[in-house]
Amino acid sequence: QVQLVESGGGLVQPGGSLRLSCAASGSISIIDIISWYRQAPGKQRELVATIRSSGSTNYANSVKGRFTISRDSAKNTWYLQMNSLKPEDTAVYYCNGRHLFRPEYDYWGQGTQVAVSS
Repeated sequence: QVQLVESGGGLVQPGGSLRLSCAASGSISIIDIISWYRQAPGKQRELVATIRSSGSTNYANSVKGRFTISRDSAKNTWYLQMNSLKPEDTAVYYCNGRHLFRPEYDYWGQGTQVAVSS
């Protein structure tokens, strides 16, 4: 089992920055990929960014150049640095950890709210 806990959300003005954290505990070695998803009111959950155990990253086009996903292996924590925030970035952000080839190893955090508004 793996537990994921997000933190760092809040209210920020357009153009501002936030850093989300995803702290992992449990059998972390089974996790190959960590992803950040978000879900805005009335919309489907969408993939924002992904980082693999190799360190390779991928981003949704809507956040490319503004968001950066990273990890601190010593702290078992992954981050999503969000810069130049826009009102359309408002959503609940979720951390997901999974194994590449074992779908039963798929874990979610509880989510953290990000609101971008003046």
